[in-house]
Amino acid sequence: MMWLRRGQKPEHHSFLSVVVIFYNMRREAARTLFSLSTQCQQNLTADDYEVIAIDNGSTEPLDPKFVEGFGENLRYIYFDANTPSPCAALNYGVKLARGRLVTLCIDGARILSPGVLSYSMIASRAYENPFIYTLSMHIGRKAQNYLADENYSQQDEDTLMESVDWKQDGYSLFDISSMAFSSGTGYFSKLNESNCITMLRSAYQKLGGFNERFRSAGGGLANLDFFNRINQRPDWQPVMLLGEATFHQFHGGTATNVPLTEHPWEEMAKEYSLVTGKPYRPCRRKPVYFGNIHTKCHHLLGHSEETW
Repeated sequence: MMWLRRGQKPEHHSFLSVVVIFYNMRREAARTLFSLSTQCQQNLTADDYEVIAIDNGSTEPLDPKFVEGFGENLRYIYFDANTPSPCAALNYGVKLARGRLVTLCIDGARILSPGVLSYSMIASRAYENPFIYTLSMHIGRKAQNYLADENYSQQDEDTLMESVDWKQDGYSLFDISSMAFSSGTGYFSKLNESNCITMLRSAYQKLGGFNERFRSAGGGLANLDFFNRINQRPDWQPVMLLGEATFHQFHGGTATNVPLTEHPWEEMAKEYSLVTGKPYRPCRRKPVYFGNIHTKCHHLLGHSEETW
């Protein structure tokens, strides 16, 4: 486990490109883009990173001026998608990226905590081939699949978010959020995926990026497949960022915002088998732990239900 002083600044040679995918998310994009701006991300300037915001064939696309209004290091791309899957858009975004490092956000509805980018950049210097990720959380007192069963709405979420001053202190989102199912019980759990992954751009290209044969809405199990493929490579070092997370907004997501009785897992698992030639099984490797524990997330440091 590695601990760093909050405020330690990454060297410029670690210039990073964030690729974030949106689909009909005007409401959610406003918060996500703010969280990716220098107004939120700590210890960085616009010269340290860029954000490539990709609209994946939205019928209600974002306004480029709106996106670029969050900072000079943000740019907007409309991707004329022929599938509801984000995989091709992610691969396209990485092709446009200027950074030595890339941060991949497959779901633009997820707000990043303030230290994700700077700590990812610092952690990248510790290993030759790092694979850096953090927890996925849902805004709400319980996982959003349960909330969907209770007629929870975006208006309910807006009220909940207004109860904390998250723009001044992004870590306050821990106070109103719960664990995503794929993140177990906290930082020391065995994760199945992450919705914010940082790695070398050259390593991403060597891996072949996201598998574009996953064509279902939201990518189906494409993100879990990507996580598996990396963990199958012994030469890549997994790194879990402590004290950070992404926070999922309620937006009618294909898998996260439906009752469990309506979850499309069966269809997603079938597509996975067709694409990969085998049934889905998680592949996990114990990560090293890196970062600075914020007081807001001490409760996520308990013993995991699945021990390594």
